[in-house]
Amino acid sequence: MARPKKNESIRRTNNVMVRFTDVEYALVSCSAEQAGYPVAVYVRKQAITEKLHVHYNIVADIAELRDFARQLSHIGNNLNQIAAFFNSGGIQSRAMLEEINRCMTDLRAMRKEIAELAGDYRGNLKTRRG
Repeated sequence: MARPKKNESIRRTNNVMVRFTDVEYALVSCSAEQAGYPVAVYVRKQAITEKLHVHYNIVADIAELRDFARQLSHIGNNLNQIAAFFNSGGIQSRAMLEEINRCMTDLRAMRKEIAELAGDYRGNLKTRRG
């Protein structure tokens, strides 16, 4: 069985020839691949100013990040134990308040360190083109 013919208004009958240098083609090809389109579709959509969404995945396997995650887990466990103590009717004491303050101070310090570390890797995971 033959492929059904497209409606006349949908058929693309006009050709446009575009030439790229090797570097230009590599850039266009890479952008098209990241956007999830064939090169011809990507160029057509760009030419008629459709908004294309290109998604970038940034993967970092950094020992410091794993260390921060472990420290955050320990702090979270401490805070959960404190919350369980208070929820079971525990009386607020100076030692508990000091432990809560220590946990909060640790969290703030870690947030600052993570923000400084992230400064090297900052960027949009979703980049809009067009």
